[in-house]
Amino acid sequence: MVNEFFKLTLALAAGGALGIIFFGGLWYTVRRGLQARQPARWFLASLLVRMGLVVWGFYLVGHSDWRRLAVCLAGFISARFIVIRRTRPASASEKEAHHAP
Repeated sequence: MVNEFFKLTLALAAGGALGIIFFGGLWYTVRRGLQARQPARWFLASLLVRMGLVVWGFYLVGHSDWRRLAVCLAGFISARFIVIRRTRPASASEKEAHHAP
């Protein structure tokens, strides 16, 4: 029982790490690709690398167990919201709220 809980916890953490790599890489690609001389190559190469890493990671984590795969997917999706929150530009009202007058 404890061993299975540990495996599921590791699957959740691995899914989060895969999500951060994927969505963080997407954010980096968009920022960098908009300034590149050949953005199509940049976007295609990034897509192939990010998808390859994620598919390989899910394959290793899932290891023929649907529960670990599902928990890994939950971590992956959770990481999406974390990356969106961390990379979102602050609005003017948020900037003012964090500074003393």
